[in-house]
Amino acid sequence: MSSLPLPFFSGTSTKAPLISFSLKSSSSSSSSSSPSCSYSFSPSSVPFQRVELFRSTSKRTARNFSCVFYSLKAKAMAELVQDKESVVAATGSSGGGRPEVEHSRTFLEARSEQELLSGIRKEVEAGRLPPNLAEGMEELYQNYRNAVFQSGDSRAVEIVLSNMAVALDRMLLDVEDPFVFEPHHKALREPFDYYMFGQNYIRPLINFRNSYIGNLSLFSEIEEKLKQGHNIVLMSNHQTEADPAIIALLLEKTNPHIAENMIYVAGDRVITDTLSKPFSMGRNLICVYSKKHMFDVPELAEMKRKANTRSLKEMALLLRGGSKVVWIAPSGGRDRPNATGEWFPAPFDSSSVDNMRRLIEHSGAPGHIYPLALLCYDIMPPPPQVEKEIGEKRIISFHGAGLSVAPKISLPEVAAACEKPEEAKDVYTQALYNSVTEQYNILKSAIHGKQGLAASTAGVPLSQPWN
Repeated sequence: MSSLPLPFFSGTSTKAPLISFSLKSSSSSSSSSSPSCSYSFSPSSVPFQRVELFRSTSKRTARNFSCVFYSLKAKAMAELVQDKESVVAATGSSGGGRPEVEHSRTFLEARSEQELLSGIRKEVEAGRLPPNLAEGMEELYQNYRNAVFQSGDSRAVEIVLSNMAVALDRMLLDVEDPFVFEPHHKALREPFDYYMFGQNYIRPLINFRNSYIGNLSLFSEIEEKLKQGHNIVLMSNHQTEADPAIIALLLEKTNPHIAENMIYVAGDRVITDTLSKPFSMGRNLICVYSKKHMFDVPELAEMKRKANTRSLKEMALLLRGGSKVVWIAPSGGRDRPNATGEWFPAPFDSSSVDNMRRLIEHSGAPGHIYPLALLCYDIMPPPPQVEKEIGEKRIISFHGAGLSVAPKISLPEVAAACEKPEEAKDVYTQALYNSVTEQYNILKSAIHGKQGLAASTAGVPLSQPWN
């Protein structure tokens, strides 16, 4: 038996007294038994396990798509990181990924919560970590730990330490060697697999027992169209920084191709905030500046417009090749609660919708636009108001999530009677928004209204394919 000092949690509070939490096997004679939890007052610390996130730099084979991961103790993980970096340095190539550079191994070598948190202070003292960023990292750790413990998972101790050690390591690496996103960013899968890192980090925050997918069969329809060379655009509401991971996690069992190949139109905040960047690096992105932040710094507005133009050109080139699935939030940002605290999808911008519609129409490949609804704000809600400054506070919870798609909608079928182009744009945008709102309300009834599968309707049948 070994024990680990852990703060006792309550909600999302970041201040908590220390108690000792013990891990031990249910049977001392069986090394394969799942650990059970008990309280202990032993001051020693327990080594913890991590999931392997480094991949071979050789050409990916079908084996890479399997879900087999190897658990390693902290020291072994650090050695693995070093070995992989040596391979990259020797070959001068990252196999299409990002070369790993030598950097501090403080977090990878931590064996306990105390070592992890003291490691943050150590990096500040060494001058490698800005104090304000260190404060944000510690707050993120506390809130993530509290959320994972809310799940009641018997492996919560290991999950928190493992995931946060890797997260803090990646954040520190970005401070030492900042990553710059191109207008079209391809997910970095090797030598470090940023996609699986994001999946593993967000997975413990989703209460799958209270999560639902609407119109699952339509996702299969979308996959079939992608195989035929068609382009798909998902017009969606947007709720959290974790939306891409949540979408992928809800679809990974039934529609892994969509989960891994989705291209997200992403605002500049998730590619500039050090606490967000490692998660963004694991997604396929078209990087743009949101209209909501276009004039935060007036003298930069023209630069942002030009950057958005370059990104639109990248999007056009991608769509010409066909078989692309693109997620975009035409609202230009995350949903926010109204004055009474109610959450609902933010209104869509008709210009954004029309730009995507025209890109699809002129791509040369068949294209379709589907309305997509997402409900997951409880997991990582945004600040109540839109903030100009980078570095928002991350409040995190364990909660159910919902995803639903409705049949595709084309401009002619909803705006045929419109005489003016501007009127047609508005009518089409409203039709997409109304569909998203309708689906959202059904997900809300299932998750927040606790109706579960009974919230299904003829137009939006709900399911839980992971059960």
